[in-house]
Amino acid sequence: MSELAGLFSPKSAAIIGASKSPGKIGNVIIKNMISSGYKGKVFPVNPKEPEIEGLRCYPSVDKIPEPVEMAVLSVPAAKSMEIAEVCGKQGVKYLVVITAGFKETGKEGLELERKLLEICRRYNMKMLGPNCVGLMDTHAPINASFAAGFPLKGEIAFISQSGAMVLSILDWSYRAGLGFSKFISLGNKADLTEAHFIEDAAEDPNTKVILCYIEDVENGPHFLDVARKASRKKPVIILKSGTSQAGAQAASSHTGALAGSDLAYETAFRQSGVIRARNMPELFDLAVAFANQPIPGGDRVAVITNSGGPGIVATDNIEEKKLKMARFTKETIEALRSYLPAESNIYNPVDVLGDAKADRFHYALKTVLADPGVDSAVVLVCPAAVTEPVETARAMAQMRKEFPGTPLFAALMGGTRLEEGEKVLSESNIPCFTFPEPAITSISGMVSYGRIKGLPAEIKPLSFNNIDLKTVKATLYDVKKDNRLVLLGSEAAEIISAYGISAAPTVLASSPDEAAAQADRLGYPVVLKIASPKIMHKTDVGGVKIGLDSREKVSRGFMEIMDNVHRYLPNVAVYGVEVQKMMPRGVELIIGMTRDIQFGPLIAFGLGGIYVNLLKDVSFRLVNGLTESEINSMIAETKAYTLLRGYRGEKPADIESVLKIIGRVAKLAGDFPEINEIDINPVFAYNQGASALDVKITIS
Repeated sequence: MSELAGLFSPKSAAIIGASKSPGKIGNVIIKNMISSGYKGKVFPVNPKEPEIEGLRCYPSVDKIPEPVEMAVLSVPAAKSMEIAEVCGKQGVKYLVVITAGFKETGKEGLELERKLLEICRRYNMKMLGPNCVGLMDTHAPINASFAAGFPLKGEIAFISQSGAMVLSILDWSYRAGLGFSKFISLGNKADLTEAHFIEDAAEDPNTKVILCYIEDVENGPHFLDVARKASRKKPVIILKSGTSQAGAQAASSHTGALAGSDLAYETAFRQSGVIRARNMPELFDLAVAFANQPIPGGDRVAVITNSGGPGIVATDNIEEKKLKMARFTKETIEALRSYLPAESNIYNPVDVLGDAKADRFHYALKTVLADPGVDSAVVLVCPAAVTEPVETARAMAQMRKEFPGTPLFAALMGGTRLEEGEKVLSESNIPCFTFPEPAITSISGMVSYGRIKGLPAEIKPLSFNNIDLKTVKATLYDVKKDNRLVLLGSEAAEIISAYGISAAPTVLASSPDEAAAQADRLGYPVVLKIASPKIMHKTDVGGVKIGLDSREKVSRGFMEIMDNVHRYLPNVAVYGVEVQKMMPRGVELIIGMTRDIQFGPLIAFGLGGIYVNLLKDVSFRLVNGLTESEINSMIAETKAYTLLRGYRGEKPADIESVLKIIGRVAKLAGDFPEINEIDINPVFAYNQGASALDVKITIS
């Protein structure tokens, strides 16, 4: 049982700030509690009233002669601290703080919210809010909110960061005939967050689908852990607002520049098994689909239509959503041919023609649903003069009973003439839309969830040997001691080498003679690079020399680099020149890491070299929950994968070595939270092995 089960079915509830005045929030909450059918005891609290709505009123919580399990606060923010303290002393387990005036109002409100949370923690009280509408559970039942009404009973839990969204969706749901198990308004999420309620809904036997509207995530690691486990039990569908790039972080590396403000959320949802809705209609279309239809066994979709145009639209959308048009067996095709008019299309999409009545739809649908190659079906009905919308809808309802394991959707593409048919479908729990696209989107979401549900909830962490933690700690210590945030190339190469990543040998030289001696030791040819934490783009200031194959060229190159840098950037601190063994060319890749504020380190992989920001052929994964399978997937998502497999006669590259570099970079990022960004560009992938060339690391 969820630790929040008592919040939805408390034995008793005190409504603090209860009011006799109709229209006041304190009065609405009392009436809602009574009218919801709540089975526990309700104690209005107001020092000025002897009774409210027929219930005895108490001056304060500590004057109530019986234990109080939950308290709903609707009082001025400034009084909330004192009241919460009394509630804590009286053993109240749950606070629902309706009151606004906390962190949403600014600095002073934030301080009040912190104090309120401190009191809750001190007395081990769980708090919903503040600044929330409250909560509702149709099965408990309870309505501890100031909403105008109570939801229809159903199996959808709706968790919303926006109180206005709760009120709007509740009002809309009556007209749509949509039932809910729970409504939760999160408010400021000072204590209980979306993750706590997702976890609760996953354990709730009355909830079949979990919907969320969120603007941010409070605790990224907790969210990922909860969402990963919950999504293996029930569909978790989230609409996340605030997706613009305006909030993208400023970053010095290629990886950071490619990671926009919404990318970490997109990656987090995908890795944890959350289905992301792009808008409000899609959120509730998916909810209706999951609540009323079985999970499809695969991605093969059949379309039955009485008009060619809509059939083509549906087909295009199926391919766009990366679903497949079902291929019928020879028996199905022959059965359709024997019954349908000669002009009908008997292949998918099946066109029963504009003069089709209910019997023709019935036969085509029954034949198609019996085909073992069909995982789901969509029926499109256009209102021709002879169309029988009600009878056709009844035929679909009958097929829904005969084939309960196959999802069935409808698009009744019209208005007034099709309304009665829509009503029949709604009563039969067959999702019905005006156009094909929402039906296909719903099927796509269900197919995605079918894949997610079978994945393990427990993640086996990546494990590697040959890791030298002492070298990394010592190198980072020296960098911090030097008051730097950017590592020199030689230091960065040393760190990734300590984690078992093959890197081009790189050493720091402070004079032409030392550079030449190092080049002799490394072997020719070599590359020279200016060593300065302030210079990101070395070639722009003449700070790079490549292909040097003699002592004389190395000595001369050293002096030319120093002259160039002093001329272009006279005031920049220079530590010397790095001498690097020049490696043979391979497939150029980028492997990087940037640290997201909510979800932690985010790993990037894709085509590298000078075109990385132009082509943006990059895939991302969070280190949290990263597996070998996920790394394989992120490699396969890119165009770089085509080159790695061998393009136009080229030998395939060593993908296993690339996979290990990604895994070891992820391990490094997880082990050292002070590392803010890693950029390895390029990594050269060879037929055997791979090597990191240019490594940039910054710390926080």
